[in-house]
Amino acid sequence: MADGAASEWRFAPANEAHFEPLLAIRIDVMREHLERVFRYDPSRARRFFREHFDRPGLRLILIGDTLAGCVAFRTGDDAITIDSFYLDRRLQNRGLGAAILKVLLAEADALAKPVRLDVLQGSPADRFYERHGFRKIKEDEIERTYERPTPTATR
Repeated sequence: MADGAASEWRFAPANEAHFEPLLAIRIDVMREHLERVFRYDPSRARRFFREHFDRPGLRLILIGDTLAGCVAFRTGDDAITIDSFYLDRRLQNRGLGAAILKVLLAEADALAKPVRLDVLQGSPADRFYERHGFRKIKEDEIERTYERPTPTATR
């Protein structure tokens, strides 16, 4: 997959045929982090992803016609929740995740809602989200919850 992927991606709707390929991406990306906190179990991983997959808001991330990952953008009454943001390992650290997040944050700003998400304790994703304006609002022994407030108008 080309390095130009950050500019060539698009969202598409997910359907049942995407469950297994996306589960494989999720497990590949998350397994070592889940093992580190003693939370990896294949049946639990499947069940957890199934719950998120079946809820409205999950989007495929495609590069051309190639499945690159997924992300969920779920609109609630008081905030947007982003979850299930998984990119194929080969596409990480190339700017694609930042490009996708930028589009999602612009959508949230247009809705004038803050954005919340959870990050596994000790994950390198902490730094990624902090660079994009997220601040930790709570944590437990497994996850940290981050929020990016709605930008205030400066006009």
